[in-house]
Amino acid sequence: MMTTASAFEPLISSAWGQPQSWTLEHYRQRGGYESLKKTLEMAPAAIIDEVKKSNLRGRGGAGFPTGLKWSFVPKDNPKPKYLTVNADESEPGTFKDRYILSLDPHMMLEGIAIAAYALGVHTCYIYMRGEFKHPAERTQAAIQEAYKAGIFGKTLLGKDFELNCYLVRGAGAYICGEETALLESLEGKKGWPRLKPPFPAVVGLFGSPTVINNVETLSNVPHIFARGADWYSKLGTEKSGGTRLVCLSGTVNRPGVYEIPLQTTVSELIFGDTYGRGLPEGRSVKAVIPGGSSAPVLSPNELDVALEFEALRLKQTMAGSGGVIVMDDTSCMVRCLWRVARFYAEESCGQCTPCREGTPWQTRLLRKIEEGRGEMADLEMLSHVASSIAPYPPMGLGNTICALGDAAALPTHSFLMRFRAEFEAHIHEKRCPFGDKPWGAFGDWS
Repeated sequence: MMTTASAFEPLISSAWGQPQSWTLEHYRQRGGYESLKKTLEMAPAAIIDEVKKSNLRGRGGAGFPTGLKWSFVPKDNPKPKYLTVNADESEPGTFKDRYILSLDPHMMLEGIAIAAYALGVHTCYIYMRGEFKHPAERTQAAIQEAYKAGIFGKTLLGKDFELNCYLVRGAGAYICGEETALLESLEGKKGWPRLKPPFPAVVGLFGSPTVINNVETLSNVPHIFARGADWYSKLGTEKSGGTRLVCLSGTVNRPGVYEIPLQTTVSELIFGDTYGRGLPEGRSVKAVIPGGSSAPVLSPNELDVALEFEALRLKQTMAGSGGVIVMDDTSCMVRCLWRVARFYAEESCGQCTPCREGTPWQTRLLRKIEEGRGEMADLEMLSHVASSIAPYPPMGLGNTICALGDAAALPTHSFLMRFRAEFEAHIHEKRCPFGDKPWGAFGDWS
């Protein structure tokens, strides 16, 4: 289900549900590619400055300022520059980018064209999750329309500026959502994250300067130039401009993808009539993951916080990729954490020892506790293993090359901090107080 609040004007999802919204004809009827025309009359540096002023932040997870990221690309590097679109949406609880790709891909393509002109990029790669068959078909058709209309190709909408855009399908590896692993995969190698520095803006794809942006991030770019950076900035908060898409799932009456003002709180999203409309009768909120499964969990008394990068950071969690997962009072927190931990253990690339050894270690300890075989010492060991991967708080102090280690450790820390009594109950009662597991054994490590 895809709806938006009536109190503000949606940007990204405004055409969703309209017939043929994914076609070039429909996009142009809505003013599509007019922003590109404007930017082609501007100096590239002025375009980057406008994006900086807009306070657009990355919508893929980290929330890094987009204009600042663009400005890191060296101007005097003789090598070709590349733009890569991260469409490898694989964070559990996140399912927004696939709607953009399926329902309005030209919005992203216009953002690509603006970014490419500003950065002096002549080649763009869209790296898309392998499971996205329908979104890939829609996006490829949109690319072909853009070439046929003279938007891409030897000239950029009539401007003497060549831009080629290619769609590349991944193979379903979560690690390839990490930007340097994505680059490795694009180069035909194993998707292992790279050591940084150097950063991709200086040494990226094929050893050349590269900017990597998320699908939703680039889809916002045309709106900045349609009405100006000041207008776009004022839609959001002090440090975050615009609106954003969030994915609401779990025990709510109306799950779905919603476009929200950044001032919207977690509580409003769950209980608001425009959004989730609360929980089924007789259920109450027990926990909420606010930004995809890697984000530290919130307890019920922490829900009056805006779904915005800085506000959630003050709660020692993150807005992440916008995946809001609601767990009700019938949920077993040990079982939920075990499920999350299993995912990260399976998706670890194995390059770093803390992640390679620590993630399956977490799953073994959690399985032992869930099945009633746990001891109090296991809780201390679980906390120690998680800290060896990435200590918490604060966030961002991981001991691994990429953030998958943090993604695996942060849920463990936060579940233990907020729901320790439930973990202890499993140990004292030598059983799961919430009944039988809904799944069986998954091998010795699970």
